[in-house]
Amino acid sequence: MTILQLTQVGEDSVGLILPEELLVRLNWKAGDTVLLAKSANGFSLSRPTDDFEEQMKIGRKIMRKRWGVLRALAKSDTQDPS
Repeated sequence: MTILQLTQVGEDSVGLILPEELLVRLNWKAGDTVLLAKSANGFSLSRPTDDFEEQMKIGRKIMRKRWGVLRALAKSDTQDPS
């Protein structure tokens, strides 16, 4: 188990400090993208897979193209009490 420190970054953000030895073991470096996911035991950090990146790319494309439909669906869902 490793205890990590949160530090203030700018006015509205907080960063997580990862020790060098942990970065080496994870093969991570500054600027890498990591995925924060809820798990059965809390949360986990991992490197996104190529499949995940492709799914996110497709999802973003759909959201850009169909934002009006998605917005209408979101509004209709909040109005339905069932």
